[in-house]
Amino acid sequence: MENKIICQSCGMPLDTEAVKGTEKNGLKSNEYCKYCYKDGVFTDPKMNLEDMENNVKNQMKKLELHEYAIQKAVNILPALKRWKSN
Repeated sequence: MENKIICQSCGMPLDTEAVKGTEKNGLKSNEYCKYCYKDGVFTDPKMNLEDMENNVKNQMKKLELHEYAIQKAVNILPALKRWKSN
């Protein structure tokens, strides 16, 4: 199984430069997506893990993804860098 780079906030694959967030200096982030991170800060700094779990579920349901895939995505969130220390 190949290691894919995923957003360390929401778990979205960072498979293209277009989906990567940006640092303060304008460079692309290799850790966070554009939906979670812009200009070196989180787009929603007050978001907690439970909010992110609900957000991921809702976005994946809109894409009509299988419930198993949704649950798998939600289950990895607590291990991601943004949530690990909380």
